[in-house]
Amino acid sequence: MKVLLVNPPRFEGIPVIREERCEITERYSILEPYSLLQIGALLRDQGCRTSILDMNGFDLQYERLGPALAREKPDAVVFRFTPTTFDWDMRTAEEAKKFDKDTTTIGICWTLRTMAKSVMEQSPALDVYLRHEYEAVAPNLISSLESGSPLENVDGISYRSEGQIKTTRDASAVKDYDSLPIPAFDLLPSLEPYFVTAPAGKPFSILYTSKGCPFKCSFCTVAGTEWKPRSADNILRELRFLKERYGLRTASFFDETFTLDRKRVIRLSEALIQEDLDIRWYCNTRAHLVDRKLLALMKKAGCRGISYGIESGSQKILDSASKHITVEQGRNAVAWAKEVGIKTFCSFILGLPGEDWQTIKETMDFVRRSLPTSAQFNVAVPYPGTKLYDEVCGESRKDDVDFRRLFQDAAVVGTKALTPQDLNRARRSAYGSLYTNPRWWFSNLKHVMRDPDDFELAVKYAIKITDNYLFHGMKHAH
Repeated sequence: MKVLLVNPPRFEGIPVIREERCEITERYSILEPYSLLQIGALLRDQGCRTSILDMNGFDLQYERLGPALAREKPDAVVFRFTPTTFDWDMRTAEEAKKFDKDTTTIGICWTLRTMAKSVMEQSPALDVYLRHEYEAVAPNLISSLESGSPLENVDGISYRSEGQIKTTRDASAVKDYDSLPIPAFDLLPSLEPYFVTAPAGKPFSILYTSKGCPFKCSFCTVAGTEWKPRSADNILRELRFLKERYGLRTASFFDETFTLDRKRVIRLSEALIQEDLDIRWYCNTRAHLVDRKLLALMKKAGCRGISYGIESGSQKILDSASKHITVEQGRNAVAWAKEVGIKTFCSFILGLPGEDWQTIKETMDFVRRSLPTSAQFNVAVPYPGTKLYDEVCGESRKDDVDFRRLFQDAAVVGTKALTPQDLNRARRSAYGSLYTNPRWWFSNLKHVMRDPDDFELAVKYAIKITDNYLFHGMKHAH
């Protein structure tokens, strides 16, 4: 069977991240379509002829899709879509159907998995919606299409049958994530376009060392999901491959909670030190899952930056969001990372239940005192399937939510004390307060003096934030 994997074009010229929890527009990051590359490797292993067209990465327009379809003549087209770029991304299915009405169109989106019927109703060119667990579902789905088996036997999808939309039961995850093949990076022309935050440290790639997060933050689309890790040896195998094949310099471990298993992090760090691959890496985790000793080992192993989901400087807000961390743990996590020379990236959410001007002030006080290398201020978004969605929308409004408006840089809901307009102003003010703080600039200058290898990244980051704040008003940036 011939399968064409498509990462749709940029949205209004702005790059899009279409990866599980990060299905967002992002002006200053271009990431590999890692999940599609994983699917490509899996399908190829079962005998499919597989190709990929990364229109987002290589900045191609929809006019280039037709020639690709003519060249590949696929039996199925698989693509990812996001809530806010929904109609734009669905052009992929429409173009495929224009070329050959018998081509099976398969769309993947994690965020909207609880709204399958609505997705299918609003996208008539979409034949199958792969809701979740793509690593397990995609191979089964393609096998069923190839053999002509009933799709009702494929877990984890919604599909059309005799004029009706049908949804199968939820799929089970792959039992052993070490069993997955290395993603099919060779399907890409090169790794040249890809970077995160600023175009430095290339060649660059993201990779998942685990999936899922057992914690139950009210706003998170992966809250309470099973944690599925890869072993340290398996991760090292992929890093070694990328270094040998592409000269990889920088990697971003795209896990939700990289340090959930402290022993695994120690094993991987020690292996990286011993192997001396000379790869800089970044990761995401929770503030209470690090300590100074662990961070020092990570730095020695090549960790140059860590992203913490701090969310708020107010304990009241953290508790209301079921974050299960304390403000003090957040301060310690930032301080320890800075002490050992790891850059700190802190994300905050403005507008969680209970937010008012006082709690926003507490968040800004946290930023001023801790001075992270970078801070990201988003507005609270009631994503379908989250506790926040249930709290904000309730049963009566669930079908009325326009998922196309769920941007993290433009509020669609407020709190009892603050309107959406208040939250948008607070977000802009938060960035302004940070970027005009001389102590923050001096803190970052001290880091570059301590670690001159970060000079190129620092310069490009400074240019980025100036352009982003002054000329784009922080729109489509996080």
